[in-house]
Amino acid sequence: MSIEVNNIKFSYGRIQALDGVDLSLPGGAVGLLGPNGAGKSTLIRILLGFLVPDEGDGDIFGFDIRTRQTDIRRLIGYMPEDDCLIPGMDAVSFTSYLGELSGMPRQEAMKRAHEVLYYVGLEESRYRLLQTYSSGMKQRLKLAQALVHDPQLLFLDEPTSGLDPQGRKEILELILDISSKKNIQILISSHILSDIELTCSYVVILDKGRIASRGEIDALRRMDYSLYELRIKGGKETFLQDLNGFGYQIEEMEDGLIRIYVPSDRTPRDILETAVGRDVQIRHFVRSRSSLEDLFAKVVGAD
Repeated sequence: MSIEVNNIKFSYGRIQALDGVDLSLPGGAVGLLGPNGAGKSTLIRILLGFLVPDEGDGDIFGFDIRTRQTDIRRLIGYMPEDDCLIPGMDAVSFTSYLGELSGMPRQEAMKRAHEVLYYVGLEESRYRLLQTYSSGMKQRLKLAQALVHDPQLLFLDEPTSGLDPQGRKEILELILDISSKKNIQILISSHILSDIELTCSYVVILDKGRIASRGEIDALRRMDYSLYELRIKGGKETFLQDLNGFGYQIEEMEDGLIRIYVPSDRTPRDILETAVGRDVQIRHFVRSRSSLEDLFAKVVGAD
C-alpha cells in the first residue's frame, strides 16, 4: 500500500478536523470526497507534512509522515487548488525551478520541464509570462510542475476547478493517461462527483472528520440497496403509494421513467407482486447502475 495512516486526529483549537482516521490506500487512482469541512484538505496537508497530527501515525511508501517528510516530498507531486504561480516568470523557467527545488540538477530540470509542458499541451506557450495565462492554462501548468520531478504519487486538489467543459474534459483525459500509462498513483480531492467517477476506481468519503465509507466504487454502489428503473401503464398513483408505504424510495423522471431504490429487507419481486395486485402493467423493468452521487448522498445524509 502506498499510504497507510492509523488513528489520525487533528484539531484547530476546539474544532476537531480529523477524528480517528484509518486508511490503507491501494495503487491506481483514488478519489477523496466529502462535504465542506469534512477534513479532506487537513488530511492532505498532514500527508504532505505541512501539519503534524495531534495523535496517530502513518507512512507513505514506508517513510514515516512525522519524521521522514523530506523523503516523502521527493516522491510526491502536488497540484494545489489555489494558484501557486510566480509572476514575471515563463512556464519553462517556473517548472524547471520547481524541479530544482525537488532536488533535480539544473540541466536535468530544464530538460524535464520542456517534456512535461509538451505533455500537458503547453509547448507553444511555454515562453509566455505566467500572468498572461488563462485559467485552463494555469491548471495545466500546475499539473506540469507536479510531474516535473517524476513522482511516484500525485496529490491533485480540485484539478478541474474553474475550467470550461472542454478544458475539464482535457484535464480529466490527462489524469486518466497518467494513472493508466505512467505508473503513477493518484489521490484526487474533488467536490465534482462525476470527475471522481470517471477517473477513479476506489473512493474514500470523509464526513465530519471520520471515514464515512471507502472501497471500490462498483462494490459500494451495490451495498445496502439496489436501484431499478421501470415504465408502467395504468394505476400509477396507487401503485407508487403502495411501494412508498413498503419503504421503497421512488423518483419519477420527466420522460415517464420511474427509479425505485429497493431497501435491503425487500426484493424486486415485491415490486412485481404489488403491480399484479394493482392491475398495473410493467412495460420496462431493469436494474440500474446507481451513480456515485446516489452513494454520496446516502453515506453523508445529504439531501
